[in-house]
Amino acid sequence: MTSLVAFILAIMSTGLKPIHDLNEAIYAKKAILAAVEKKLDIKASELSTEEVLSIFDSKIKQEVFDMKGNIVSPEQIVAAGYKGGLAESIDMKKEDKKPESERILPMYTLTDDDGKKTYILSVFGKGLWDKIWGNIAIEDDLRTISGVDFDHAAETPGLGAEIKDNEAWKRQFVGKKFVDKDGNITGVGVIKGGAKEPEWQVDGISGATITANGVDEMLKRGLGYYGPVLKSLKK
Repeated sequence: MTSLVAFILAIMSTGLKPIHDLNEAIYAKKAILAAVEKKLDIKASELSTEEVLSIFDSKIKQEVFDMKGNIVSPEQIVAAGYKGGLAESIDMKKEDKKPESERILPMYTLTDDDGKKTYILSVFGKGLWDKIWGNIAIEDDLRTISGVDFDHAAETPGLGAEIKDNEAWKRQFVGKKFVDKDGNITGVGVIKGGAKEPEWQVDGISGATITANGVDEMLKRGLGYYGPVLKSLKK
């Protein structure tokens, strides 16, 4: 009986894997689109699978870069262990375990009807209890944030989890600069007690200092990784 049950469970797991994989892919795509909701005039979480796939097919260009800003080919992406060879295939948790010099970076480019581009960069970091991550949309001036979406593995509901759940807090990032006056990538400071430099900082989250510090560090480091990529876009 035990063997029969194990066999049935194995068959069910195998049969359901394509559905599970599709659901995970759609969830990840919605998180990317959430960073450009304002640009697209959508609510990403409410989109159907067909709508998500349609937007990605028609409006989103996917590219992958190495840490020096060189484009990584689909063949190289597959060789790195990612089926499909696209930016959406990249597992940021897996990349975070590699030496920094060996990591690869996904980038998504949204082109609107007027030809204006918005770039979406993926970042990964550490919160209070576990990993945190996000997608950061930047304007074509390559200095200004136009939208963000954050998520977490295990932050505290009502406190650190606010990085995902608090829409008003996330809206603070819109219009902030992540590059200083000298052209250095600084991220966006998440400041306990309130932003002192409104152009480059946002207010922290009450009762969630460590998670907020994690977001601060993640943005400075994660956006900094894209420095060579952004430099190449300026040419």
